[in-house]
Amino acid sequence: MAVPRYPSTVGGVLTRSARRVPDRLALVFADRRWTYAELDTAAGRVAARLLELGLEHGDRVAAFGKNSDAYLLLYLGCARAGLVHVPVNFNARGEELAYLLSQSTPSAVFVDPALDEYVEASSAHRGTLRDKGSGLDVLAWALDADGQVHDEVGVTDDDLVQLLYTSGTTSRAKGAMLTHRALVHEYASCVAALDITAEDVLLHALPLYHSAQMHVFLLPSLAVGATNYLVEAPDLDDVFTRVPRDGVTSLFFPPTVWVGVANHPGLTSADLGTLRKAYYGASIMPVPVLEKLRERLPDVGFYNCFGQSEIGPLATVLRPEEHDERPDSVGRPVLFVETRVVDSAMNDVPPGSLGEVIYRSPQLCAGYWDKPEETEEAFAGGWFHSGDLVRADEQGYLFVVDRIKDVVNTGGVLVASREVEDALYAHPSVAEVAVVGLPHERWIEAITAVVVLSAPVEADELIAFAAKTLAPHKVPKAVHVVDELPKNASGKLLKRDLRQRFGGSGSAVR
Repeated sequence: MAVPRYPSTVGGVLTRSARRVPDRLALVFADRRWTYAELDTAAGRVAARLLELGLEHGDRVAAFGKNSDAYLLLYLGCARAGLVHVPVNFNARGEELAYLLSQSTPSAVFVDPALDEYVEASSAHRGTLRDKGSGLDVLAWALDADGQVHDEVGVTDDDLVQLLYTSGTTSRAKGAMLTHRALVHEYASCVAALDITAEDVLLHALPLYHSAQMHVFLLPSLAVGATNYLVEAPDLDDVFTRVPRDGVTSLFFPPTVWVGVANHPGLTSADLGTLRKAYYGASIMPVPVLEKLRERLPDVGFYNCFGQSEIGPLATVLRPEEHDERPDSVGRPVLFVETRVVDSAMNDVPPGSLGEVIYRSPQLCAGYWDKPEETEEAFAGGWFHSGDLVRADEQGYLFVVDRIKDVVNTGGVLVASREVEDALYAHPSVAEVAVVGLPHERWIEAITAVVVLSAPVEADELIAFAAKTLAPHKVPKAVHVVDELPKNASGKLLKRDLRQRFGGSGSAVR
């Protein structure tokens, strides 16, 4: 007799929790509260209705909407039905949106009603994510007490479950093909590295179309039976209210939002006594900001989460007890990730030397959707090439220097933008800063700082301040003051936009 093989699937993650803790509160959004049993049943109803449309195994289903319980249920329903969920940045418009909806070739598109006007591409099945009385409405399906419930069948862990489009901060977005197996491994890595437990109460405020909020925090917390509060966006006044009201123990924000927390006038008076874990990631955290947060929140453990969409996205973590000695590190690899730091020929570089971090892991995507050349390049030599310039110390802790494409080549010398940014963040009048290289006849690239100020200060004063701690060739040649820095919805700085705005091109000079 052949021993049956039991696949490890995304749908099974929720079902196991529902059987273990059926009556525990799983999710709260707006005025709707879902126990684990209710959420699992709702996912089965959504799966059944998707299949009733005639969608077949492996068909893509696009989701263009903001955070909601319906958004989560569409993902879970797709997973259970053997379909491929395609999250689409809700800020995408025009040509960018058309590209995402055409490149992924979806058989169905579900849209928030408020965003419907932006979707020009037609689909055989066009539905809504919110309950507006439409016949193709995810929330209506989920709430239909008479609706059929689909039990997962025929789904393997090698099947694709999501096309996760990269942020596209340096080039056009690519659809990373994530399998059930990859994401379930990633969820296990998150639970272990981030100390996620059933007693946690998490507030999810970043977009679910982005891999960090969905796959590092929401799904791993559902896997362990934690309680989750979901909101559309990270309004800090609202966050300060919700933490004591709902007993929130865990928060995730990208550094750009944590900068706002550190500078918020209400931070000192806010009641954050239930908060125990603070996670940051998606871009580099300025050390001065981290130090300010740790000082003002002494009872909170901070976790630095690092990775990228292609690996699910968590690759390394710096835990709270490791922050004192290495506050600028992104930590060490998580449970199912192996790393190397290599030169351009894929030779390992010695500790302390700069190189590109490359990955080998069951968490990795199966390549890029309909982009065989980019896939071959990314996986050259059997490892995934991250594009991140790092160094590692003797104990294996990684320190991110920059995205390779964001390193500034000034006078033939490579300068990490992060080093210049940290120097400027130490000035009390600097609220936010981004450093880019702009074309220059003499210097190849001129180091240029773009700053948001919290108090008036002259550009010359900022340059002189940076010169106190930086080598002469690292000091900005120019400083531009702006009202806000361009960011995508996940909080990542869009340095290509700054290069274009201030006289360069979207790409670095090289």
